[in-house]
Amino acid sequence: MIPVMAFVPAAPAALPRTSYGGSRTSCSARASSFTSRGAFAGARARPSRAARQVVRAAVDNGLAAAAAAAAPKRVLVLGGDGFCGWPTSLYLSELGHDVIVVDNLSRRKIDLELECESLTPIQSMTERLGAWQSVSGRDVRFVYLDVAHEYDRLLDLIIREKPDAIVHFAEQRAAPYSMKGSRQKRYTVDNNVGGTHNLLAAIVESGLDIHVVHLGTMGVYGYGTSGGEIPEGYINVVLPGGRQSRILHPSYPGSVYHATKCLDQILFQFYQKNDSLRITDLHQGIVWGTNTAQTRKDERLINRFDYDSDYGTVLNRFLMQAALGVPLTVYGTGGQTRAFIHIQDTAKCISLAIANPPEPGAQVEIFNQVAETHRVRDLANLISEKTGCEVKNITNPRNESAENELDVANRKFRSLGLNPTTLEVGLLDEVVSIADKYKERCDKSKILPNSFWNKTRRRECEEFGLSSFDVGAYSVAEEDAMLYSLSKGDVATMEKLRAVLKGS
Repeated sequence: MIPVMAFVPAAPAALPRTSYGGSRTSCSARASSFTSRGAFAGARARPSRAARQVVRAAVDNGLAAAAAAAAPKRVLVLGGDGFCGWPTSLYLSELGHDVIVVDNLSRRKIDLELECESLTPIQSMTERLGAWQSVSGRDVRFVYLDVAHEYDRLLDLIIREKPDAIVHFAEQRAAPYSMKGSRQKRYTVDNNVGGTHNLLAAIVESGLDIHVVHLGTMGVYGYGTSGGEIPEGYINVVLPGGRQSRILHPSYPGSVYHATKCLDQILFQFYQKNDSLRITDLHQGIVWGTNTAQTRKDERLINRFDYDSDYGTVLNRFLMQAALGVPLTVYGTGGQTRAFIHIQDTAKCISLAIANPPEPGAQVEIFNQVAETHRVRDLANLISEKTGCEVKNITNPRNESAENELDVANRKFRSLGLNPTTLEVGLLDEVVSIADKYKERCDKSKILPNSFWNKTRRRECEEFGLSSFDVGAYSVAEEDAMLYSLSKGDVATMEKLRAVLKGS
C-alpha cells in the first residue's frame, strides 16, 4: 500500500491566484502550483538487490511513494522516440526497469514534411541509446515498428518479450496538425485509433496479463466552462427511471486529435469490460519544459523542443519569441484556460501509474495528470514581465471558446506524492537554457499559425492581414520588413519576391 503524503497547495505571487478553503483539492483557472513533502510509512520486508536499486533510484529522483512500491519490470514504451516518450524511457530505465523503445520514427518524418526541425539538435536513436548506455551503464533496446500497421510484428514482440507494462505514446499528438487538411485528419485517425486498437487486440490474443498505461489528454473533457470541477474520468448520474450509474465524463473534443483520444477511451472501456484488461488512462495537460534530469546527463540525450505553430505548444512559441526579442502572439483574447505539467513530472506520473496498476477486473483507472492551470494571456504577461517582450493579440485560427474556466480534480497523483515543478519556478530557466541557446536554429516563418480549424477561421485570419501577422509581430525581422515595403503590402507580390530571393 502506498502511503498518502502531505500535500500543501501554494500559489506564486507573479500569477493570479485562487484561495483554497476546507478540503478543496482541485486546481482551478487561477491556481498555480502545488508542493508536497512526505516520508515512508510503515515497515517492509527486505527487498531483493534489484528492488533496492529501484528504490534507491526513486528516492534520488524525489519519489518516495513510488520507491515504496517499485519493483523492476519489463516495459515497452510505444512512441519512445517522441517528446514525452524519450525522457520517460530514460527515467524508467534509471529506476531499474527493463525498457524497450518501440517507434517508427514518424515524428521525425513529419519534421521533413513541415520543413521544420526541433530547435534542439536531437540525435539518431543509435546515438541516443549509445549515449545513455555510456552515462548510465543501462541498456535500452530499440525496435523499429509501426504499431498502427504492423499488427503481426507487434503481437510477436509482445509474446516474445512478455512485458509487465506497455506505455502507449504512439499517437500523432498535435491538434493543429490534425486540422491541417484532409490528409492529416485521416492520418491522425488511422494512426491513433488503429494503433490503440491493435495494441489492445494483440494483448488479448497474447493471453498475457499486461498493464496498459496510455497518455490521453485533458482535451477529452472539452475546454468550455463546465460550471464545476472536472472529475477524474467518471461522473455519477441518475438515469431515466431513477437508476444510478457511474459513466465516463461526456466527451467534447476540440479537434480531430482530441476526438481520437475520446475514441481511445471507448475502446479501453470495451476491452476492460469484455476481456478484463488492466488499463490506466492519463488525461494530461499541456506539457512544458524540454529536458529532464536524465536527458541533461549528455548533450546527445537532449529532448525535442518544437516551436512551430503545428507542434509547438503555446509556451514553447512564447519562449521562442521571447528569445528572438519579438512580440508574443496571443490567439484571440488569450482567455483560454489550459492545464500544464512539466516534462519531468510526466515521466514521474508514468512511473507512478506503472507501480500502481488496477486490480484485475477493475474499471479503467483514469488520472488527471496536471499540476496547474493558467489563462494564456496570464502566461504571456508573465513571460513579458521576465523578458521585456511586447504582447500582441492576433486572430485565433482555432474554433474554440474565447474565454473559459478550468477547474480540475487531480487528487490521485497528489495522494501518491507528486511534487511538481511549477511554471513560476522553472520558466525563465527554459528561456535561457533552451530557447536562447539554440535560437540560431529557429525558422521564424514557422511560428505563426498556418493550420486553421475551418474555412471561416482561415478567412478571418487572412482578413486580419499579413501586415499585422508578419510585420507587426516581427518588426525586427529584416527580410519580412523589406519584402513588405517593396511589395507595398501585397501578399502575392511578397511571396514572389521571397521566391526570387531564395532562387538567388
